[in-house]
Amino acid sequence: MLENLLTALALMLVLEGMLPFIAPGFWRETFRRVVSMADGQIRFIGLASMLAGTLLLVVLK
Repeated sequence: MLENLLTALALMLVLEGMLPFIAPGFWRETFRRVVSMADGQIRFIGLASMLAGTLLLVVLK
C-alpha cells in the first residue's frame, strides 16, 4: 500500500513538473491568473480536480 502511494506521489511530481519545464512562460502566466482568483474559485478548481481524479480511479478499478 505504501509503495503504491509513493509511486502515485512520484508520478504526480513528474507530471506537475512537466509544464514549467516545457513551457515556463505559459506556466508563469497561468500561475499569475490563479493567484488573482478568489478563494472560492480556487476551491472549486481543487474540488473539480479531486472529483475527476476519484472518478478516474473508480473507472480504472
